[in-house]
Amino acid sequence: MALPVKSQPAFDLNAGNAAVEVVIPAVVPIIYQNVSANAGDATLVLRVTTLITNAWYDATAPYHPTAVGVYSHLGRRPESQASNANLNVALMYASYQVLNRLLPEFTGSWRAMLEQVGLDPDDESEDITTAVGLGNVAGIAVANGRENDGMNQLGNEGPIASPAYSDYTGYVPVNTAYRLYRPSRWQPDIQRQGLGLYKVQQFVTPQYALVEPYSFESPHLFSLPRPFKSNITHRKAYVVQANEVLQASADLTEEQKLKAELFDNKIVSLGISAVHAALSQNLTLLEFIQLDFLTNMAAFDAGIFVWKEKRRHDAVRPFSAINLLYRYRWVRAWGGPGMGSADVPGDEWQSYLEEADHPEYPSASACFCQAHAQSARLFLGTDLLQYPVNYPAGSSRIEPGVTPASDTTLVFDTWTDLAQDCGQSRLWAGVHFRSAIDESMAFCPRFGDMAVEYMDSLIKGTAALRLPSQGRDF
Repeated sequence: MALPVKSQPAFDLNAGNAAVEVVIPAVVPIIYQNVSANAGDATLVLRVTTLITNAWYDATAPYHPTAVGVYSHLGRRPESQASNANLNVALMYASYQVLNRLLPEFTGSWRAMLEQVGLDPDDESEDITTAVGLGNVAGIAVANGRENDGMNQLGNEGPIASPAYSDYTGYVPVNTAYRLYRPSRWQPDIQRQGLGLYKVQQFVTPQYALVEPYSFESPHLFSLPRPFKSNITHRKAYVVQANEVLQASADLTEEQKLKAELFDNKIVSLGISAVHAALSQNLTLLEFIQLDFLTNMAAFDAGIFVWKEKRRHDAVRPFSAINLLYRYRWVRAWGGPGMGSADVPGDEWQSYLEEADHPEYPSASACFCQAHAQSARLFLGTDLLQYPVNYPAGSSRIEPGVTPASDTTLVFDTWTDLAQDCGQSRLWAGVHFRSAIDESMAFCPRFGDMAVEYMDSLIKGTAALRLPSQGRDF
């Protein structure tokens, strides 16, 4: 079957992996620049990556012997058509359709993404006997399926029209950035944005708790115990957990700093670890697509639960507790970029990483990593990972020119190691108390389990077609 190639492309559709070699390099810079500066707040990053990988999966499912899509059941293509080239063409057009709906202001970039591999972005064929048609139809189905899923993508899911992705739940913090009225509850921080420029935090997308999950019915099926130690009425426990954060801050090592920065970047720590596993274990293109959608889905669904719990508990961050407890005292802790451990005024103590824009409990990063690692481990049938991350001397985001002192490679031998260090890095970074990490690490592998169970039903062809979400009735 002739492919819709306008000119001889540099990328080889017959031998390459367009997802890894074309789509990801096109999308990641735009995520960094326009969705989340360091991929640190994961809700919108996960939305982009999950919908793209969902579109890859739906577009290529007809080339599998039994698989069906999530939002499209497009029949079965003959085995003779399940070529690498057709898979690449289908996933490219599916990406194009989803990205134009998620990030329409970058249509020029998405057109260039197709054109660079010799594909025509104006080919709107919906002939599902062709790779182009499968990609277009599947991509549109995924975009339609998720457009009104509770995230307020169009600004139309609340009682009144609002900006895209804005909160329609009415969340208001009980504390201001300037006064801690209730020391057990979340306080927005004031974060430096540039010379003389500061930002007061706002809870990012609290409506994420209302988004439709893939692999379970409702986040209200699950809950975590209240964070006892974060309640100021239990003052001794409140002080003990604050002191643990201070001790971790004072003892911060170069390796811990690098790991804290790594796991603050969900694209490199989670997204690229899955790519590494797929390539190192020689997965086929279809298998890679299944793994990448699976791990994104597991983290996406885990996040819905986490945001429900963050809203419910609305727990205090370490910086608020420490600044309160040690307002008129000096503490030993990380002294700032390049300063090492130092004595600092308690009411000026800062964490190594800036806190993400949401309440403390439970840890989102620890939960994402556990769900991601568990789903990958089960899909691959092994805990083995051997994922290297290289840091040239002085390449730290927080301590540029200082950390690391020499070229350094972090190696995560297993998925267990990756998830364990991910969770602990939030304590090292000073942005979470231990209980928030421990609860997520113990509870969240189940989201990997449920994602694998749902993916298994998709691959076996037993999953029901999911209908587009209709939004919430106000």
